[in-house]
Amino acid sequence: MKYLVRDKLFAIGDDYWIEDEDGRHAFLVDGKALRLRGTLELKAPDGRVVITLREKLLSLRDAMTVERDERPLATVRRKRLSLLRNHYRVTMADGTELDVSGRILDREFAVEYDGELLAHISRRWLRVRDTYAVDVVREDADAALLIAVAVCVIRMAERED
Repeated sequence: MKYLVRDKLFAIGDDYWIEDEDGRHAFLVDGKALRLRGTLELKAPDGRVVITLREKLLSLRDAMTVERDERPLATVRRKRLSLLRNHYRVTMADGTELDVSGRILDREFAVEYDGELLAHISRRWLRVRDTYAVDVVREDADAALLIAVAVCVIRMAERED
């Protein structure tokens, strides 16, 4: 399933929808939450908060937390940096790890677990300006979590640049 995400996700201001590949509303992005609380919320179409993203401002290494039901779900950190590819590690609350690598600023990267592709993030499928797709490859994968991971690594890569 592909989800279409606006590229200016962290812009302060209006709320907007992330749509699935059929054009249905999948998640509402609460842009006002960033301005008011320094967080970003992904909400279900019924208004329920599904995922909350928070920047860790006082950590030694740049990090963001992903929360569900006000409990930590994952922490996203930069793993290592090379000239051509960025690498991030997502440490889940249960200790498992996801790897994120690719050309983050170009919106061409993958999220993997133990070498298995979970999601591919890309602009190349789209003609819509300022939009990228999060293609969730596994049917049993947590789409909201994978969208949140994509948003986190893009935000962190943009700050590093």
